[in-house]
Amino acid sequence: MSSRRLRAGLLWLVLSIALSLGQACAATAGADVVTLNFVNADIDGVVKAISEMTGKNFVVDPRVKGTVNIVSAKPVSKALAYDVFLSALRLQGYAAVEDGGIVKILPENDAKLHQSLMLGPLDKTRGAGDRIQTQVFTLKYESAVQMMPILRPLIAPNNTITPYQNSNSLVITDYASNLQRLEKIIDAIDQPNSSDPIMIPLRYASALDVAQTVNRLFAEAAQAQGGAAADTTQRLVVVADTRSNSLLARSTGDPSRLGRLRQFVAMLDSPTSAGGNIHVIYLKNAEAVKLAETLRAIQQGESGSGGSSAARSGLGLGSATPLNSSVTGASSATGSSASNSMATSSLSSIQGQPSATASGIIQADAATNSLIITAPDAIYNNLRSVVDRLDMRRAQVYVEALIAEITSTKAAEFGIQWQDLNGLNKTGTQGFGGTNFGTTGQNILGVSANPLTAGAGLNIGVLKGSVSIGGVNILNLGMLVRALQTDSSTNILSTPTLLTLDNEEARIVVGQNVPFITGQYAVSAAATTPTPFQTIERKDVGLTLRLKPQISEGGTVRLQIYQEVSSIDTSTANAAGVVTNKRSVESNVLVDDGQIVVLGGLISDSLTDEVDKVPLLGDLPIVGGLFKYSTRTRAKTNLMVFLRPTVLRGAHSADDLTGGRYDYILNEQGKASPAGLLLPVEGGPPTLPALPKATTDATAATPK
Repeated sequence: MSSRRLRAGLLWLVLSIALSLGQACAATAGADVVTLNFVNADIDGVVKAISEMTGKNFVVDPRVKGTVNIVSAKPVSKALAYDVFLSALRLQGYAAVEDGGIVKILPENDAKLHQSLMLGPLDKTRGAGDRIQTQVFTLKYESAVQMMPILRPLIAPNNTITPYQNSNSLVITDYASNLQRLEKIIDAIDQPNSSDPIMIPLRYASALDVAQTVNRLFAEAAQAQGGAAADTTQRLVVVADTRSNSLLARSTGDPSRLGRLRQFVAMLDSPTSAGGNIHVIYLKNAEAVKLAETLRAIQQGESGSGGSSAARSGLGLGSATPLNSSVTGASSATGSSASNSMATSSLSSIQGQPSATASGIIQADAATNSLIITAPDAIYNNLRSVVDRLDMRRAQVYVEALIAEITSTKAAEFGIQWQDLNGLNKTGTQGFGGTNFGTTGQNILGVSANPLTAGAGLNIGVLKGSVSIGGVNILNLGMLVRALQTDSSTNILSTPTLLTLDNEEARIVVGQNVPFITGQYAVSAAATTPTPFQTIERKDVGLTLRLKPQISEGGTVRLQIYQEVSSIDTSTANAAGVVTNKRSVESNVLVDDGQIVVLGGLISDSLTDEVDKVPLLGDLPIVGGLFKYSTRTRAKTNLMVFLRPTVLRGAHSADDLTGGRYDYILNEQGKASPAGLLLPVEGGPPTLPALPKATTDATAATPK
């Protein structure tokens, strides 16, 4: 115990000497001002002295060891003395943590375990810089995970930084002074990306007109600065939003362009001096005459089919149709009624017509396919938005039709006919008889009168001279045996194709224009100057395809289709005129894009069995064949009509389709070119020219 007391006494003696040498507690200018001078002072002694100065309670971790050097040239306040003490501890690798009125002095790497979370703003008061704090930074634009590698080198190794992806936040524990610096760095980096779009609302001008002007101006400026080798990453994209009458802009590479864009747009978005102005809109896809009629019908509350009186008399090309007064309320935003009247009077003076007290006029110029609209800015902006929605590139539909017809006909005939005409040349009463079946060419009497009329097939007869009947000499044909079998098949494949716009009817006809007699007039023989005549009507005979497609948003195509295949029947003779074979389909169908659907068809199988015989005798088992004539015919017909529409929504798809069909025809022409001609033809066979480069890249495809 004596040795311990001795060591404690010596420690307090050394501390007293250090304090006396440092004059740490000597007051010079009042009770709240002290002078700090610690030279190689033990930390425990310095803590006791600071506790007496500030009145704070300290708890020192046993691991806190070492000496402190603090030199003060002039007296400082007690609050500042405490901050200087914290800085000295930080330099030694220790930290002071305040918790419940107690200041804990412990190693720096353990301080984060005793520090409460700071959710509010950082403590930026004087002297707070050397205190350990934990702060949560929530990022708005950048990723917290990607931000951590940038901030980690700026934080002390004993302190921590942790990203939390769910809320895109960073949890940082460090000294308050460093947290303040990190806060500035995070604010500087966590900024909106220059490539993110911005919205610029317009009050007076039309977003479509301003977008066209701005794009043209900035594009020309970029070409003037960089020429053809301008950096493509430094671009400014401006798109008009007609619904909100705003501009959507995005700059890639140079954020300052957005500022210049805002200034330029602000100058353009200014009210005009007149309430009504003349605007010319050049259309890209729609037809100006029809679109003008639609706009007038909308403003006047009429249907598009009826139109106005001006539309019915040339669709308003030579007259001005005022807009409905129901939209004049919008003119109050840009001009008064007096300005509207002045604008209308000016337009009337241009057209040579009396002035009309209306809010606007819509006209169409068919020569330039443009619309002329005279209206206040607010009304014009609404109309321009409608025009932009209607003036869209319409999709096209390429329809491939396939008509497959397979016909098979088999026929057989067999018969025996006989005649006994030997007694006809004798005098007195004589008898004759025989069988007689079929038509000309099959009948034994017909062949006897004229052997050249014998039908096709096997004809075997027994002939014995000739006989005279009623003064007419015919062959004495005692028996005629006929046998015939026919087998015919037809395979026809027609593939008409047609390309048309959405909601536009199209038609293709491949065939002949055949005259049909519809009436005739013949003058009697008693007339002195007979002038007989006939009336005819010409009709198309061949292949006809007529359709009208309608494309839905989901890609389904509704088709109104009529398809006909007709031909002249050369096997049938008709005194009244020409006989035609006709197969037609007329229907409304729903087909998906690229889907093959069957429109209709015919599958028939017919059997005809005809027997001409002598009653009773023809039914005998064996000899009955001498008294009958049999004909049997079987016909099978398979006819199917298929359809496949393909929606073409852009120029590239049309180029692919054209290139494939073009290459197919070139190959077919190459196969059809004659080889080894004995008589050469100057110039060679006709061939298609080469496609332009934009179309030759299309993939060749053989039509199915």
